[in-house]
Order: sequence, then structure tokens, then C-alpha cells
Amino acid sequence: MELRRIRHFVVLAETLNFHKAAEKLHIAQPPLSVSIQKLEAELGLTLFHRNPKGVSLTEEGAHILPLSIRLLQAAEQVEQTALEIREGTNGSLRIGIVGSTTQQLFQKLVSAFRTSYPKISLSFSEATSTQIVQAVSSGKLDIGLIRTPILASADVNMQILENDHFILALPEGHALANQPVRLSDLADTPFIVYSSEHARGLHYAMMAACQSAGFSPKVSQVAVQVQTVLSLVESNFGLALVPSVMENINRYRIIYKRLEDESTVKRIGYGLVYRQETESMATSRFRALASDMSVRT
Repeated sequence: MELRRIRHFVVLAETLNFHKAAEKLHIAQPPLSVSIQKLEAELGLTLFHRNPKGVSLTEEGAHILPLSIRLLQAAEQVEQTALEIREGTNGSLRIGIVGSTTQQLFQKLVSAFRTSYPKISLSFSEATSTQIVQAVSSGKLDIGLIRTPILASADVNMQILENDHFILALPEGHALANQPVRLSDLADTPFIVYSSEHARGLHYAMMAACQSAGFSPKVSQVAVQVQTVLSLVESNFGLALVPSVMENINRYRIIYKRLEDESTVKRIGYGLVYRQETESMATSRFRALASDMSVRT
């Protein structure tokens, strides 16, 4: 069954006149008559009563008409949705997020994207930066918001969004809470460090920072997520270097301190990973908005 014949049927049902219907459809009258006959043959129904003054719908035709109208409307919706998907204003995005991105960047970016592109559905998966990179590389995710640096080897492209730096997190009441602190002064202090397997970027950055300050940290505990690191600091398991954005977390028993020798501390930040070879227009629009917000920030 061809949509063209359904459209011919609907227009003829509206005009009830072959000549007027043919004009409206911009075709000759004989091809219209043939089209209606073929549709009736396909359906096994007589759709119109023919008479010298025009046509009228049969009972069967009147029953088929509203279904035919909905079918044409659905076809138009398919065409419109396909156009929107090609233009990147409709569709879906699977986004991976590392926990600490939810503090500032994630809320602002997602809120702005949903406002600009309400027809694009977003689904989120929380994981480590390494896992997110691997998922984007394999096609399981379209975009990943991760912490940098990232040491995982994968076939992805990266877009830096924000630069950040480490600050010192220590439990309330610690002896260093009310005095200036240099990282180089903490050589004998127990540290909570990031997992070298699951948080390789942060692990590398922290180890490099300590080594630049002249020591290798004494490891008291190992954790994957920054939030877990903070919980361990709060529980007095040791000190930790955490991204400065974590200052915005209101933890009652944690004090954050900027390091006096901050210039020697390894830089970190946020990035967006994607695959240029397979990215959709929706992915491209998300990246463009992220880049715009990053520049304005």
C-alpha cells in the first residue's frame, strides 16, 4: 500500500470531486481515478459511490478515512523527526559521568542542553574516567564527562572543558588546620590515594605532585571516587589531595586548604570524550554547548 494512494483517497474524500481533488494534488484526473481504483482493489473495498455530480463516501470509505488521516499525520511526523535527528535537535544521548563532575559542570551543562534541545532524551551512567573512556571507545556511550589527565589508551577524541588543581583535604581539628601548608611539609603524613587501576589519571597526578615536592606519599588507604576519599578523610584515616571544586561540598568535619607551593602541584581538570568518526549531530551540539560554556567560564 502506497502512501501516495492514501493521500489521494483523503484529498478526494475532502473534496468529493475528482476534478477539484486532481487540482489540489497537482495531477491529472485520469491518474487520480486509476490510483483510487488500485487502492480499492488492494483493500477489497469500494470507498466511493460514483455519480455524475461527483462522488460520496461509502460506509466502508467513511470508516477508513480517519485511519488514513492518522496514517498521513504519522508519516509527516516520521519525516519531521528524521529531519530533526539529522539537524541534531531530536534523538537521544548516552552520557557517562565521573562522580565529581556532578558538583558544578554537570548540572550547568545538562540544564542548558535540556533547555536548548528539549526533544533530545538524555540517559546517564556513572563510572570511573577509565571505564567511561572505554565505553565511549566501544560505542556503548556517546559522550563521557571525565577527570583529566586520563591515562587509558582508547580510540576517542578529547575536548578539555575546565582546568583545576589539587587542594588539601584534612579532618576538622587537625594540627595543620590553622596554619599555612606546603605539600613538601607532608612527607611523613599518611595519605589517602587514588586507585592506580580505576582512577589512573588522579593517581598519576597526585603521585607526580608529591614527587615534585620531593617525596612519595605514605599510603594509608586507597579509593576510587573522590567522594570516598573525602569520607575517609572525614573519618581521620589520613589527608588527601582533592580537586578544588570539592570545596563546594559542605562537609561539616572537613577543612580544605590551598597549598603554599601550589605552582608545583600537577594540574588536573575536566574533559569531554567522544568518537569523531561516529558522532551524531546531537553529540556535536552537546560538544558545541560544552565548549561555549567552557569558554564563558
